[in-house]
Amino acid sequence: MMSAPLPLSARLPVYMRLMRLDKPIGILLLLWPTMWALWLAADGVPPLHLIAIFALGTVLMRSAGCVINDFADREFDGHVERTKNRPFATGAVSVREALLLAAGLALVAFVLILPLNALVLQLSVVALFLAGTYPFMKRFFAVPQAYLGIAYGFGIPMGFAAVLGEVPAIAWILLVANSIWTVAYDTEYAMVDRPDDLRIGIKTSAITFGRFDVAIVMLCYATAFAMIAAIGAAAGRGPVFFAGLLGACGIAGYHYTLIRERDRARCFKAFLHNNWVGATIFAGLVIDYIAFPAA
Repeated sequence: MMSAPLPLSARLPVYMRLMRLDKPIGILLLLWPTMWALWLAADGVPPLHLIAIFALGTVLMRSAGCVINDFADREFDGHVERTKNRPFATGAVSVREALLLAAGLALVAFVLILPLNALVLQLSVVALFLAGTYPFMKRFFAVPQAYLGIAYGFGIPMGFAAVLGEVPAIAWILLVANSIWTVAYDTEYAMVDRPDDLRIGIKTSAITFGRFDVAIVMLCYATAFAMIAAIGAAAGRGPVFFAGLLGACGIAGYHYTLIRERDRARCFKAFLHNNWVGATIFAGLVIDYIAFPAA
């Protein structure tokens, strides 16, 4: 006899692990750049309803992206030490229910932005495409982290569009800066899995950069921070913003001490620590607007 299907209450822990809600670092790495964008677009504090919509949308879209990622990697995750216990790898979830979950999350995220203007809705289609296709880029692109950076940062043009009704050049520059930062921190993440990825044939920046991986990570940090500094200057930001950015530079310097020996555990620690990079820049931006409000 076939066993009765498990009730939803029993499936929820599996779905939460599939959405990676037990590991919120990905949510935070999406959230900080989106918040940078909202504050810059509003030239100060953005409307509270936009903060709420974009914060919740970040959680939903990151969760949907994780489900799609695990679907795409379902044949590989069981062979990788760090991912061998994910729900797909252990057979705890089916393809059908995972795809339904991803579709449901994306639908709720879309409903969430329906009150916003038409440009935001149009950009959301691009954001969905990027989130849905990134997991497959690891088969084709030598540096899929660059594609991930665009996908992770697409809340930036959407945030500007929500506030201003348009996407100015500064938003696209910030998107590029965020993408370069993403290459830095996700290369640290990829350095953890490099031996497994080489064995199973996955393409990552850590493999592509080879022995220059640490140097390129640090160059990416420097380039991203220089671009963000230029954006802050163009936006008329004051000394608190630049102090926050200097603090982020100090954190990146600490990351060098973690990754230079390419120890897997320390590389993963550096990746997780990027939450503080984004948070420090955001804190500097917010406090700077309080101390030096726009004219």
